[in-house]
Amino acid sequence: MAHVINPDLCAACGSCQSECPVGAIQAGDVYSIDASLCADCGTCVDACPVGAISAN
Repeated sequence: MAHVINPDLCAACGSCQSECPVGAIQAGDVYSIDASLCADCGTCVDACPVGAISAN
């Protein structure tokens, strides 16, 4: 199970991307998580200042 970013909440601040240990988060107008790379560690959830990331 991979984590997902809610596009309505994402502030595209980059906090999650810099904390992801496997590089699964891609930058953009709204960030996204590549499910095939996600290790499901939850580090991004803790790093997101707006609570936009959750378990799928």
